[in-house]
Amino acid sequence: MTKADLITVLEKQASLSTKQAEKVVNICFDTMIEALFDDERIEIRGFGSFANRNYKAYEGRNPKTGKIVKVEPKKVPFFKVGKELKEKVDEGKDKYVIREA
Repeated sequence: MTKADLITVLEKQASLSTKQAEKVVNICFDTMIEALFDDERIEIRGFGSFANRNYKAYEGRNPKTGKIVKVEPKKVPFFKVGKELKEKVDEGKDKYVIREA
């Protein structure tokens, strides 16, 4: 599913215009990005959580040349799937029903 697909689903299920649905999706994503930028944890019950993982600097190796390179410290967003979502995916699509608004 792409961002455009998500906008289309929201547009149909919530009876919104394309511009309104796009604005809602953008607000959600922008808010989540801002929270992760501020090193906050995002938890969506039944779905999962997003948090930053911090990595220290280290020396790596260029796989093409074999040359040693320094890798700067970094933080990377990490998603941990929630129990409910994990169970629904494991059960299969046929058993999952999308709730109407």
